[in-house]
Amino acid sequence: MKTLNGISCGQTAKVKRLSGDGPVRRRIMDMGITKGTEVFVRKVAPFGDPVEVTVRGYELSLRKADAEMIEVE
Repeated sequence: MKTLNGISCGQTAKVKRLSGDGPVRRRIMDMGITKGTEVFVRKVAPFGDPVEVTVRGYELSLRKADAEMIEVE
């Protein structure tokens, strides 16, 4: 299982599945990260937290814990 947290800077990945439950999963989906969405990793902070991504034409910063809930291919 490959998660968004494991994608290198400058790469694009397609969202395969969201793990997690309840409000956290809902918040991720509300940001536009849903199954089949292309996510481009723009920057990764020195210690891996946060991860800056581009989704649906806008930029987001995700916490490391949230990025680990997003399974990609």
